[in-house]
Amino acid sequence: MQEACLTFSDLTLGYNRHPAVHHLTGAVRKGGLVAVVGGNGSGKSTLMKGIVGLLRPMDGSCSVAAGTRLAYLPQQSELDRSFPARVIDLVSLGLWPRRGLLGRHRAEDRQAVTNALMAVGLRGFENRPIDTLSGGQMQRALFARVLVQDADLILLDEPFNAVDARTVTDLVALIKSWHGENRTVMVVVHDLDLVREHFPEALLLARQPVAWGDVHQTLSAENLLRARHYHEAWDESAPWCQPTGHVYDQHHHHDHQHAAVSSVTVQRVAGGG
Repeated sequence: MQEACLTFSDLTLGYNRHPAVHHLTGAVRKGGLVAVVGGNGSGKSTLMKGIVGLLRPMDGSCSVAAGTRLAYLPQQSELDRSFPARVIDLVSLGLWPRRGLLGRHRAEDRQAVTNALMAVGLRGFENRPIDTLSGGQMQRALFARVLVQDADLILLDEPFNAVDARTVTDLVALIKSWHGENRTVMVVVHDLDLVREHFPEALLLARQPVAWGDVHQTLSAENLLRARHYHEAWDESAPWCQPTGHVYDQHHHHDHQHAAVSSVTVQRVAGGG
């Protein structure tokens, strides 16, 4: 069995005692490339924050393999672009896990920043204020910061939102290059056609895990319909529930779906989670 980079054990995450992700159990293997998909409010960003540690579990656990270097790119809407910083300042922040915020940058550090800017097509943008960048340029700069971090586990929350088609193509190429280097990458994505074309594996959420595994089987019409029904039936005021229902395993087939999915606990409690 391949070594796990991330392990979820009956993980439940939420806000103010209201769960947003219910009873997720399973593992992401080292070197995996996983798209996290689902409707608005399905728990995708919440899961990312739980992995990073910005949210503590309400129940269960999320563990990252020992020694794993992690890079997290939140949604652009969560970033303050009014801060008076240049592109080179933003990208250089990727060095702080190794050098510290006040550490001196070495020649190899400066070269790493230059190489990252070249890789994302922003050579010559070093001194541009970040508040003058377009959405696509800003996302390229943020990807350059991730490149500098040289992480083993990369979490990207909706990196393709509000960017042009050429930028999407270039960023997908970078993600694939990380995958080719055996880094573990999880990406929140809305465009299901993009997911089907470029991602080998997907996790479908609707506040609770619906399916997880091979992208085409996970994103079957049946699973997408189930996810929509779960989402529509959700009661925001519902209390936290205990795990019930069926266990999906990536090595077995569901009797009705005939789709291989990773170990995920899927439950349905009327009026709850």
